[in-house]
Amino acid sequence: MQTNFSATQKTSKTVTETEGGVVASQHRRASEVGAQVLAEGGDAIDAAIATAFTLGVVEPWMSGPGGGGAMVIWRAKEQRAYALNFGMRSPAALDVADYPLTGAARATDLFPWPAVKDDRNVVGATAVAVPGMVAGMEAAHSRFATKAWGDLLAPATAIAEEGPLADWYSALLTTSSARLIAKDPDLAAIFLEDGTWPRIGGWTGSGQQRLDMSGMAATLRRLASHGARDFYEGEIGEAMVADVQGKGGCLSMEDLRAYTANFFEPLSFDRGTTRFHTMPGLTAGPTLADYFTRLASGGDVPAMADALRAAYDHRIATMGHDGETHDSPGCTSHFSVIDREGNMVAVTQTLLSIFGSRTLSQSTGMLMNNGIMWFDPEPGKPNSLASGQPCLMNICPTIAITPEGGFAVGASGGRKIVGAVAQLSTHLTDGGLTLEQAFHTPRFDISGETLVANSALPQDVLDRLVQSYPVSVQPSVSYPFFWACPSAVMRRDGRNMGCTEVMSPWADAVSEPSA
Repeated sequence: MQTNFSATQKTSKTVTETEGGVVASQHRRASEVGAQVLAEGGDAIDAAIATAFTLGVVEPWMSGPGGGGAMVIWRAKEQRAYALNFGMRSPAALDVADYPLTGAARATDLFPWPAVKDDRNVVGATAVAVPGMVAGMEAAHSRFATKAWGDLLAPATAIAEEGPLADWYSALLTTSSARLIAKDPDLAAIFLEDGTWPRIGGWTGSGQQRLDMSGMAATLRRLASHGARDFYEGEIGEAMVADVQGKGGCLSMEDLRAYTANFFEPLSFDRGTTRFHTMPGLTAGPTLADYFTRLASGGDVPAMADALRAAYDHRIATMGHDGETHDSPGCTSHFSVIDREGNMVAVTQTLLSIFGSRTLSQSTGMLMNNGIMWFDPEPGKPNSLASGQPCLMNICPTIAITPEGGFAVGASGGRKIVGAVAQLSTHLTDGGLTLEQAFHTPRFDISGETLVANSALPQDVLDRLVQSYPVSVQPSVSYPFFWACPSAVMRRDGRNMGCTEVMSPWADAVSEPSA
């Protein structure tokens, strides 16, 4: 067990309290957009919709209109929570016979499924599932928003027209998928120089480059003027379907017309004086609830590890093995919003893999998901590949209500998400930590065979973990995220605050600007 990492470098983020609203997301510019919506009189839902579309522009490899997700909403005046699922579905015309197994032990991406010929369930248009993000934002807007749909899409449209800057971090993420990006010339034209190298400005800061998101800008403009149904019934949908089918996929207009985002009663449970509200169904919400059922009050790190291991085992036995591994980067966006009235929203949206299916809908400028990879390609399993079925998701947007106020939390990072949400929630409830303390407390992940522990954990804790689990000790770094990438907001005694993953160079919490 390696523990001799340097302790001379420290990274931290400061949490500031405010009476105004706060948006905490994986990209500061998206947080700024949401915070400005709050300053202009919007509520938490308004800010969430604007933030969601902006994230699809500034980190398009993580999420966007071509993907799906879920959100949990807290309405302060009603004292009620809502769960909204806008996850992806497999197309109705999908033919399982088109995904023959090769006999290899595992696929090449996030899931250790048996390998499919040509990775057809992972890369390319054959991996594209029916996207739900736009329908989800439409459903939230119709029920709760106070501002016009077009106004909320305007900031994302403006940023797409300008083109987000390509910097060292975007280049790093692009490099991680450059070989697969290069297989789609339309996608490569946006993100790669000469079809090979990631776009980036000079290392001294000179020669800045911007990504060409003009196609996305045009789509957002039409979506703003013609409404969300154009994505599922109009020209946007028709163009997207033609692109996907032209590249070998089976997505159809019938799939889009039939798609709906749905509200559900949240999965709610108590932990002491805290009332949790999380996603029900085929998400990580039930696993979070199971974790707290198994965790004794005031549990320490080894106790949390035992509870999470048992909860994961129960998930595998009862919900189907989703099988994500630790060695692939997170490929999702999470953000949390709170307004000055105490309304909260926790949103997780995703393309699944980083850059999704590595397929661009060239007519719309949208990166398309690879939701088909969520299914086990081997027949006869609880989560086997089938047509017209919802995808099993690992997302875990969660809102907790406390006597002092409450918090909204979630993360990106695949199967590592629920472990991050569980530990942060435990620190904030059982541990009595502040939001800043909780985010700076070193975490572990136990979603795979090996427990991955932060090297900053006390040596006596590491020694105890080694007695029960195979342990890999890793440092806190900006890439990869060994323990997911969380974002949270909190309300305490009428004041709001937010925090994001400490090691993420882009993530930040932004307060509502003063009038």
